Amino acid sequence: MKNNGTNSDHTIVLPGDPVGVETVTKVRREEALVKAGALQDAIFNSANFSSIATDAKGVIQIFNIGAERMLGYTATEVVNKITPADISDPQEMIPRAKALSVELGTRITPGFEALVFKASRGIEDIYELTYIRKDGSRFPAVVSVTALRDEQDTIIGYLLIGTDNTARKQAEEALLKAGALQSAIFNSANFSSIATDAKGVIQIFNVGAERMLGYTADDVVNQITPADISDPQEVIARAKALSVELGTPITPGFEALVFKASRGIEDIYELTYIRKDGSRFPAVVSVTALRDADDAIIGYLLIGTDNTARKHAEEALLKAGALQNAIFNSANFSSIATDAKGVIQIFNVGAERMLGYRAADVMNKITPADISDPQEVIARAKALSVELETPIAPGFEALVFKASRGIEDIYELTYIRKDGSRFPAVVSVTALRDAQGGIIGYLLIGTDNTARKQIEAEQLQLGQRLRDHQFYTRSLFEANIDALMTTDPAGIITDINKPMEALTGCTRDELIGAPFKNYFTDPDRAEAGIKLVLSKKKVTNYELTARDRDAKETEVSYNATTFYDRDRRLQGVFAAARDITDRKRVDEKLKLYSDKLERSNRELQDFAQVASHDLQEPLRKILSFGDRLKTNAGEALDETSHDYLERMCNAAARMQTLINDLMAFSRVEIKGQAFVPTDLGVIAREVSADLEARIEQAGGRVEIGELPIIDADPMQMRQLLQNLIGNSLKYFRAGVPPIVRLYSEKPLLRHESLGEGGPPRQFCEIVVTDNGIGFDEKYLDRIFTVFQRLHKKGEYEGTGVGLAICRKIVDRHNGTITARSSPGQGSTFVVTLPIIQAGEVKVL
Repeated sequence: MKNNGTNSDHTIVLPGDPVGVETVTKVRREEALVKAGALQDAIFNSANFSSIATDAKGVIQIFNIGAERMLGYTATEVVNKITPADISDPQEMIPRAKALSVELGTRITPGFEALVFKASRGIEDIYELTYIRKDGSRFPAVVSVTALRDEQDTIIGYLLIGTDNTARKQAEEALLKAGALQSAIFNSANFSSIATDAKGVIQIFNVGAERMLGYTADDVVNQITPADISDPQEVIARAKALSVELGTPITPGFEALVFKASRGIEDIYELTYIRKDGSRFPAVVSVTALRDADDAIIGYLLIGTDNTARKHAEEALLKAGALQNAIFNSANFSSIATDAKGVIQIFNVGAERMLGYRAADVMNKITPADISDPQEVIARAKALSVELETPIAPGFEALVFKASRGIEDIYELTYIRKDGSRFPAVVSVTALRDAQGGIIGYLLIGTDNTARKQIEAEQLQLGQRLRDHQFYTRSLFEANIDALMTTDPAGIITDINKPMEALTGCTRDELIGAPFKNYFTDPDRAEAGIKLVLSKKKVTNYELTARDRDAKETEVSYNATTFYDRDRRLQGVFAAARDITDRKRVDEKLKLYSDKLERSNRELQDFAQVASHDLQEPLRKILSFGDRLKTNAGEALDETSHDYLERMCNAAARMQTLINDLMAFSRVEIKGQAFVPTDLGVIAREVSADLEARIEQAGGRVEIGELPIIDADPMQMRQLLQNLIGNSLKYFRAGVPPIVRLYSEKPLLRHESLGEGGPPRQFCEIVVTDNGIGFDEKYLDRIFTVFQRLHKKGEYEGTGVGLAICRKIVDRHNGTITARSSPGQGSTFVVTLPIIQAGEVKVL
């Protein structure tokens, strides 16, 4: 008797016994499932798959060691007792039954019927569900269901082949969290990743797609759709089936491949892909609609896997004799079969490809121990000796000891290729037995574990980089002197730093999860600040008053911006609150000083006006009486008296000029007019005309180039240009006629906006050059100061106020003035003025 979930191998039937006939039929059905030779028995006993066979009513008849390992039950606990529905998540079967009822237009009962309904109708069915182990724990599984039929095509049972999907689920989650899933899939040769635009034209064709289909990306991108590389008859059949299923006409072609995904329905299906060379292979395709921020479809992503191996495996399990051929001809597995002593008898093409030996090199010559790392084999023998409390010799015995005792055995070791190179392998070992249960050999199925090892190493590196990045980010966050915090879009605090704890007097645990507005004297204004950031994406210098738990208030400047995840979904607000208490105190003091200074300036200006007005009257009398004295008594005066009279009149005239210049200087602010568009070229020509007599007297000339139109006070621009041109005409070199050039440089862009968020302002440069006496640039600041002169009194006319007036006019126009010169080399004065003023200028 075999205890593999089957009935006895020997049954006696009496003639005319209907029960006996039914028993015989049942035994024959079981024999059809299990008598596929030693290799098929090895697969059924493999720990990599749960193979569960039922009768037509769903009662379990076969429960292999893979199922025992995955689910924790022994075969005797379930065979002839329960159905696969009893080990499946009942909450998942209810929605599956509902979904199938809608999809197939017939009522389907939750339970075993929901697990096999499609298979019972001849529809291929692969699905995911959660299996429940004997101890109550759960794991995700991918299950393939096939109906088992007799020679008359009557269903005699079902075969459910399951694989534990835990590792893949965990890997996907880990890769997603590390931000590497997209890169892993698109750069993987195991998946064909094909992305299209909304119309289906291929935009991305990854290396996996190139390997599977034989096209290069250049062959297909922007040229064809996935429908062009799919079996057209299957596409037509799919369009018809979907049209019936969904009650709407669907056109054969790309629409049929993505219709469900375009409606937000999860879609995984099988179809045949056609390679560039015309060959075909079955694929499982997962389709996802790609959407923009507004949820509009911008394309589709079709991720496909080559389904050939699974197809072969299923056919082999159902068709005795085909399984051995499928596995032994697979290049993805090294299948090595030995005799009872370990000498290799079969060495498939996968083993040849992985290990570099030809079958003839190893068959009847060596054991698998001879191609394994000897140090690992020795270590394995020691570990097993301790574990099983029996001495185990290093060598082939260490590789198959567990399997020889009927213990499931999957282990990792290093295989050594013919060229001496090494690679990690995962090896599953099964003892091959004859009809009497005697061991006739061993089957070692190996897979190259290099890729998984690399992925594990990459995951470790990614995890470390992620931890390093988090530590670095946290360090920056904590090192900031400002109080930093993040909130969700509703204003609930999600993270803070130490200065935020100090500002509020609350701990981190107290702050996180609390409303941001609660820690300010004006909660409504604080909440409005969050809303302002969400609407404008950024807010600067938004002032609030923070209040800690002891009622201490702190003035803060709130600066914030929104932040998003990698898919541009809003996550919340990042805010910084800077203590501006000291700055506010300084600002208040500065305002007081500014007010005092403004009053003082106004008083000085008033004093200058009054003083200059009061001084004008006695000066006019001095000049008037001096002129009368010259006229009436000039001839009667002696030479000395006449000299005194002349000096007195000259002094009074100079005094009057000084007073007039002082008045002009003070009137720059007092008598200034509103800024209007002013053509500097017109004003320059008018000034030149006014100075015509002076220009002719000096024998010089004034050359006027292109000058701009700017916002300015026209009268003050006239005074500015007159002073600059007059200054150049005054300080000319003896014997050298003065030449004055006046022109403008091209507009300049400066990063001074007209308002928050506005464009950069444009400035112009007005240049006045001459060929006069020049000056030493160390006196540059001095020449723009009132009453400061670089020459002796009487050497050149003037009072030293002209250039000071120029500076004051330029200051009022929000510009700058400077000069370049050297003695005897002439001078160049450069005035920089905004072309458009920032706003209204107050006229005093």
